[in-house]
Amino acid sequence: MLGCWLVAAAATAVAAESGLPLPRFASLKSDRVNLRAGPGTQYPVAWVLTHKAMPVEITAEYEGWRRIRDASGTEGWVQHSLLSGRRSVLVTADRARLMRDPEAESYPLAIAESGAQGRLFKCKGEWCQVKLAQATGWIPRHALWGIYPDEVVK
Repeated sequence: MLGCWLVAAAATAVAAESGLPLPRFASLKSDRVNLRAGPGTQYPVAWVLTHKAMPVEITAEYEGWRRIRDASGTEGWVQHSLLSGRRSVLVTADRARLMRDPEAESYPLAIAESGAQGRLFKCKGEWCQVKLAQATGWIPRHALWGIYPDEVVK
């Protein structure tokens, strides 16, 4: 059974199960998600993820299961029903300024600390519009995890 999992190549491919690209980002639907050692309930729970809306990268698919990786590199399998296509991001920079407009000279709205989680709306070039806590603004793409460097988000 181990050899039959669909594993994503380095380049984007299309998954046979869902017809969606691999790899791709998604988010957790629940604040308690069992991360299993393999694609099925017969595999042991390796980790329990406890942050609803946390961004994860889907790297493989097998039937109703998705292999995911979180920002720290932890990997495992979850049922596809526990994932959402609603995009979110994590701030990876030590501190990142949330700007009113997608420009370095724009008015700063807030300072985001490393590990802050927010909703991703769209990206324009090197800037992404996000909602962090109660503030919505723009953060440089390189300061975020949950978006590919050349990915278009509208």
